[in-house]
Formats: sequence, C-alpha cells, structure tokens
Amino acid sequence: KGQILFTYLHLAADAAQAKGLIDSGCVAIAYETVSSDRGGLPLLAPMSEVAGRMSVHVGAYHLHVANGGSGILIGGVPGVKAAEVVVLGGGVAGTHAAKMAVGMEGRVTILEKSLDRIRQLEDLFGAKANIIYSTQDSVEHYVSQADLVIGAVLVPGALAPKLITKELLKKMRPKSVIVDIAIDQGGCAETSKPTTHSDPTFVVDNIVHYCVANMPGAVPRTSAQALNNAVLPYGLEIADKGWVKALQDNKHLRGGLTVCKGKITHAEVARDLKLDYTKAEESLAA
Repeated sequence: KGQILFTYLHLAADAAQAKGLIDSGCVAIAYETVSSDRGGLPLLAPMSEVAGRMSVHVGAYHLHVANGGSGILIGGVPGVKAAEVVVLGGGVAGTHAAKMAVGMEGRVTILEKSLDRIRQLEDLFGAKANIIYSTQDSVEHYVSQADLVIGAVLVPGALAPKLITKELLKKMRPKSVIVDIAIDQGGCAETSKPTTHSDPTFVVDNIVHYCVANMPGAVPRTSAQALNNAVLPYGLEIADKGWVKALQDNKHLRGGLTVCKGKITHAEVARDLKLDYTKAEESLAA
C-alpha cells in the first residue's frame, strides 16, 4: 500500500496478478497503455520493435527440421521458392517483423485493418511485401498457405483477438510455425499458451507454436537500453511532481493508470476481467 509500480502489467491476460495488485492497495501504472500526441504507445514501442525483429529469427530457427519445423529456408535459394511469411498486424511489432522477413528475402504478406496504416505500409514496403486488408476470409486464406506466421495484433490494454482458430490451425501447412508475439495479451491463436525462453515451443495439430512471454528478455542489453531511453522522462516526471500531480498534468501518462488503491482504472482491463471500472480522474481526485 502506498507504493508506485511503473512497469509492464498486461493485466487483461492475468487475473491473478490483477487481484494481487488490487488487494495490495498500490498505484500501478502500465507502460503498455501510456499514449502519445501522435496516438502511439511510446513505452510499448521499444519492446515491440525488439520482439518484432526477434520473431523472424526464432521463426526461421524453428522452421529447421531438427527443431520440429518443415525444413524450409526463409529466403530459399536460386531456383527454390522462398518461405511464405504472414504477419498478422501492421503496427510496430508487425512492421519490424516484416522488415526482417523482407531482409531475409521471404515472400511477405502483412494483414492489417486500418486503411491509414495500410497506406503507410504500402509507402514503406512498396513491392517488397504484400499488404492485405484483414478480414476473416483473408486471414484464413493467407495463414493456411504460410510457412511462418507472426502474430502481432494488439488492442491496447485488452486481450488480443483470436485470429487463428482451432479450425484454421487444422488447415495450415504441416510443421509450419506460429510465433505469437501477442502472447503477453493472451495470444492471437486459440491454441496459444505462454512458454519460456528455456522451453519455448509446443506442437498442436502438427503446428509449432512459439509463445514466449517477454520475448525481449532474451536480449536484455539491447532491450534495457531501448526501454530506458523511452521511460526515463516519464519516471522523472513522477519523481519530480509526485504521481498524482504527474498524472493530472499528463493525460498520456494518466492513460497508463491501471490499478489505483484497490480499483481498476483502465476500461479495457476491467471489461476483460469482468471487474468494476473506476475512471482514472476519479481516483486522482479521491
């Protein structure tokens, strides 16, 4: 009670942790829902960049036949077709995954719902990647043909949508690989469950699932430097002003307030956990 926790929380997928924080009486501010004037998530972005880039590395590794995969090289070789890489979500993580997959000369398709973002992705990748509007039909079509699927969908603060159903899994190519970056928010495949760096994969219906929570933890020197660059100004603001004044003055930082003195103060978290919701502004005024 009376302590300030400023870190990644991902409570929508973790009811036990949410209950513990509620019972503690602490003030918990989540990195992943702090926003910016440009509409982005500046404290989530560095880790999304790391996880996105890592996802293609680990996906390529687990496509090796010795690691349970189908034995396909992402870029192929002259005269042999490259791997089909499908990226679900064209946000920060998905964009960085696509950059790596394009760099490794895979055949890359990005599925995205925002038309504005689709136009940005077209400008960024041009003919190097196939940018497709995401629908149930398009997800089923491209995922069923993929050798590697990168799950990079995000609804800020909320559970990730289950785009890869159990039925779709049965239609996928045998021994293809899913890397579910969205696992910290519950995962975007119905069959996903959190794994660890020491035991990263499991197989369902002959499909390799890589569902490591906190993927950037594998490269802590890079991750820590990238995260510290983004977090430091907010940490100083809390330290200099105190948490109440800092959150009153900064609406973007206030968007990160998730648990405050026994109450859930983030609408999506409250909805997904089926708990009562209290507006952040009301908690600050109390």
